[in-house]
Amino acid sequence: MAILHNILSFGALVVSVAAQTAITVNTATTYQTIDGFGFSQAFGRAKEFQNAPSAMQTQALDYLFSTTTGAGFSIIRNRIGSGGSGDSILPNNPGSPSANPQYTWDNDDRGQVWFTQQAVKYGVKTIFADAWSAPGFMKTSGSESTAGYLCGSTGHSCSSGNWQQAYANFLVQYVKYYASIGITVTHLGFLNEPDYRPSYSQMQISSNAQEAISFIPILYNTVQAAGLATKLTCCDAVGWQTTATYVPNLVNGGSTKYLSVITSHSYSADPSSPLTQTTLPKWNTEAGTGDASAFVTTWYSNGGIGDGMTWATKLANAIINSQLSAYLYWEGFENRQTQSGSHLVDTFDGTTAKPSGIFWAFAMWSRHIRPGAVRIGTSGSVSSTIIGAFKNVDGSIVVIFTNTGTSAQSSKISFNGFSPKSAAAWVTNQSNTFATTGATLSGGAVTCSIPGKSVVTVKLT
Repeated sequence: MAILHNILSFGALVVSVAAQTAITVNTATTYQTIDGFGFSQAFGRAKEFQNAPSAMQTQALDYLFSTTTGAGFSIIRNRIGSGGSGDSILPNNPGSPSANPQYTWDNDDRGQVWFTQQAVKYGVKTIFADAWSAPGFMKTSGSESTAGYLCGSTGHSCSSGNWQQAYANFLVQYVKYYASIGITVTHLGFLNEPDYRPSYSQMQISSNAQEAISFIPILYNTVQAAGLATKLTCCDAVGWQTTATYVPNLVNGGSTKYLSVITSHSYSADPSSPLTQTTLPKWNTEAGTGDASAFVTTWYSNGGIGDGMTWATKLANAIINSQLSAYLYWEGFENRQTQSGSHLVDTFDGTTAKPSGIFWAFAMWSRHIRPGAVRIGTSGSVSSTIIGAFKNVDGSIVVIFTNTGTSAQSSKISFNGFSPKSAAAWVTNQSNTFATTGATLSGGAVTCSIPGKSVVTVKLT
């Protein structure tokens, strides 16, 4: 029996080795730079976070920002309010575009000041401030929550005058207020879902982006005149199919020389291919399940919209196949709002923070792929698996395997231009959450197993 057992064991070993697929990482082949991963606490969710019980608050902050036990998110997106008192820094109409604006600042910004300070303590350096709308009196509709265009932008004159410069001044003043308390707003946006007409803060642009094209140089020059290094973004459409129509117009209109990032959301359409008309970085700045799914900790349940595996696949397609530089979920923490899945950490009992399955999909990317990492080339393929490799600023290399199939796979990773000295690997699937898994380093190559419906992150130094 012992002889038979050894023969069978040897046979299993041969099958396992034969099933390994060779992958080569080519450090000389480079693609986009990764700016990071993140989320928002807009519309009062930052204040909700600030008011949470201290122990749960700390748990949630660690989940979201820790690079050792959490996701290590590195971008936050704050909303620039445009409503009345308590929401906007300019709650009242000064009377005309040239009148002296009466700005107000409460050093709180609906909890976003506290939230930003917490993020910075964890090492977050990318602070994205985004306006959903101009104040209502600057728009053709006269209301920040009613569809309308910026007065004075191409094709939209108003009896009250041209408010483009006043809106630029308003946005810059917001950035200055943050600077006055030691917070650097690194990125500034002036639109949110301009192809959508909700019942809350909104401002539209046409399909040819003519309004954005006329405003962007004004905003750029105002930022420069204020001595700020803040980078401009545009245009946060509902989905990538709209962004794909905006981009050629922005390029042809000369706007991209003023912009630093092309932004979009992925509600109506996920990124499916690179936007090649410009070399500017592309960010997905908002995504979520909407009302289609409750907050759940599920990793895989037949491909539901709330499954972690669903979002692991979205991330892999976005970063690898569409060459995005950043991906942000809608919101990070909410307190007992489990009827919605569009946030990453919640609580079922009011005292203990719980991450969703979607949270862990992000963590498999964001904890070890750090800002400034460059995506590098790979050759070879693994069945049903999306493969991405990244070189961090510190020289470490991270390889991500996203196995969308049900069958386990095995891979042997070799390297051109890199000699690994150590290897570690983690897996998230139905049975494991960011669990250490085997990664064998021998002869400069690393072997690892990739379970079905899983993400495996391999880090080499």
